[in-house]
Amino acid sequence: MRKALAFVIAGALALASVAAAAQAPTRIRGTVTGLDGNVLSLKSRDGKDLKVKLADNVTVSAAKSVALADIKPGDFVGPASRPGPDGKLVAISLQVFPAALRGVVPEGHTPWDLEPGSMMTNAIVATVAQAPNGRELKLEYKGGTQTVVVPAGVPVFTTVPGDRSLLVPGATIFTIARPGPDGALSSARISVSKDGVRPAN
Repeated sequence: MRKALAFVIAGALALASVAAAAQAPTRIRGTVTGLDGNVLSLKSRDGKDLKVKLADNVTVSAAKSVALADIKPGDFVGPASRPGPDGKLVAISLQVFPAALRGVVPEGHTPWDLEPGSMMTNAIVATVAQAPNGRELKLEYKGGTQTVVVPAGVPVFTTVPGDRSLLVPGATIFTIARPGPDGALSSARISVSKDGVRPAN
């Protein structure tokens, strides 16, 4: 009886694990092809046609360019990076989070999917130093530190409040969508390009 019960429990846990994986949020980057009510149509960066149902009260954020020279100690940032030849990380893009998101956006150093082998480091800028072709940032987060070189020309951006009027064909977006039981994607937050500045992460 105990063996049978253990088998049932193990099976239930396995199914729950599969279901949880199926419902895991997915990062979506792409180009808007249309908006019909709350349904956003887009072409993902890997060429797939997708539809994402937006929440009635969806939060739309617009990307805004930031000068690399304006990055200073105390800023809360999120560079996507790749390993450099000298062991330091080299930024592919750099997001400067609004101060209000400190304590809301989790800090840390984790794998990212912008490109193979890339990492995301959400952290506080401790120091800023000149680099041969850009800036070198020492970043601190709970449990660790990282040094990231940000070359000149790398996209540096923040987000400001936007609205649905920005979700026009041709606009680029970034969102974290959650699949429903039927596989349909939905999202309550989305970042969108504005004035040629794209949400690069």
